Amino acid sequence: MKRMLVVDFSAFLTYALAALPSLTGVPAHEWFGLALLAPVFVHCAQHVDRVARALPRCVREARLRNCGRLALDAALLVTLSTVFVSGLGMSGTVLQTFGLYAEGYYTWSPLHAAAAKALLALLLVHMAVHAGSLYNLLKRRGVAKVAAHGNGGFDDESRSA
Repeated sequence: MKRMLVVDFSAFLTYALAALPSLTGVPAHEWFGLALLAPVFVHCAQHVDRVARALPRCVREARLRNCGRLALDAALLVTLSTVFVSGLGMSGTVLQTFGLYAEGYYTWSPLHAAAAKALLALLLVHMAVHAGSLYNLLKRRGVAKVAAHGNGGFDDESRSA
């Protein structure tokens, strides 16, 4: 579980850096976008067993929770793939580094912008759906207990002074 959190956090951090080209600059934005492939691939590999278990259940029982999560995962995969491909299609730094060039900037640019906005919305929903799992993990480790106290996690004995 700890490895999953490390991968999820690295994917989130890399996405946050890639999603802000006005802050990082376009060349860094392109490299962060390319670097995002690694943690996303590992994240998908870590959760492929959950998808494999949920798919037959979705077909058999058609429960909203299972089917909704699978639909969200599929939408994320399609949107993320669109962002990657369109980003590479309009790349001015990454492709040139490898001696490549792609035509159609005016086709790729609006597609990339729309897909990136959709990706942000889907990622927010994804994080909201899985917020309970993160809370339960932190609760088991004792982190949530400290944060839950209105006094900053201190009991009466430790507030002496």
